[in-house]
Amino acid sequence: MKMQQVKEIARRWGVDCRIGRTKAAVIRDIQVREGYTPCFATKTDCLEACCLWREDCLKAQGAG
Repeated sequence: MKMQQVKEIARRWGVDCRIGRTKAAVIRDIQVREGYTPCFATKTDCLEACCLWREDCLKAQGAG
């Protein structure tokens, strides 16, 4: 997912997406607002197949 798309989602959730924040940091804040554990790019054995961030998460870890 492109950063612009992440920013659009962040704005809907009221998450800070100012310049200088990393994509991972913004996504983790969105995850918290969604009620999930802020785990983007931190787990190597993600079991959340329906996670909106899964594809980018695995790429960020070098596994996808």
